[in-house]
Amino acid sequence: MFSPEIVLTAALNGLMTGAVYALIALGLTLVYGVLHIINFAHGATLTAAMFGVLVLNQALGLDPYLAILALAPLFFAVGYAVQRLVIGPASHGEDVNILLVTLGLAIIIENALLAIFRSDTRSVDTAYAFSVVEVGDLFLSTPRVIAFFASIGVAVLLWLVLARTDTGKAIRAVAKEKTGAALVGIDVSHVYAITFGLGAACVAIAACLLMPTFYVNPRVGGAFVLVAFTIVVLGGMGSIPGALVGGLFIGVVESLSGLYLGESLGQIGIFLIFILVLLFRPTGLFGAKA
Repeated sequence: MFSPEIVLTAALNGLMTGAVYALIALGLTLVYGVLHIINFAHGATLTAAMFGVLVLNQALGLDPYLAILALAPLFFAVGYAVQRLVIGPASHGEDVNILLVTLGLAIIIENALLAIFRSDTRSVDTAYAFSVVEVGDLFLSTPRVIAFFASIGVAVLLWLVLARTDTGKAIRAVAKEKTGAALVGIDVSHVYAITFGLGAACVAIAACLLMPTFYVNPRVGGAFVLVAFTIVVLGGMGSIPGALVGGLFIGVVESLSGLYLGESLGQIGIFLIFILVLLFRPTGLFGAKA
């Protein structure tokens, strides 16, 4: 048996990792909530952003956290352009075409990264990667503490954008009824592109928060997207609060599963929850409110 301090430390570290998971899931659930499709390129976008952090660090010496200032607007612009110039025209209004286009984009991005960076696993060296913050008798990883507060801050900012701005009101109107939104003058194609851009910006920020303590290779995004998809199902498809709560919960479950079952088996608890949610509450925790 582990001491209460070790269990509490594991739970808190899981909570902090879960905040980054939630940030990845926010982009996924936002796209689903508005476009009503699963973005299969989400994981590949995360991988591209992590390589972006690596390149900025090795070429310019830019700290991963400062890379947020460059990568978040860049990925927003790229996400906007891809939806407006590629996914939208190629879909011809059919959801199944959007799925196929995003799947094709994922394959293109992953293979392009493989051709450029090869299959080697790489990481960023920072002076604070192994530093800890003492909270009473507990020792918490400094990068995870930073990632936790940054992720919560981004989630709150995204909520404020959706709740308080004209753009957010347009996004919510399109999510509810795109035909009615178009009839009152909302540019649905523009809203779709804004939503895709916000989703890409979320994964870019998540990549910057992950890189001080994580590695990157051309296939790494797939593992995160599986966890993010579980979070979206747990929280309710299209629910922003559900993604945040689900991400924090999944992070704790993964950490405690790793503590009791071993690091390599830490994700068993995540996918057990995924199956249980599908069996007993397929709409997720916040599905009715989505």
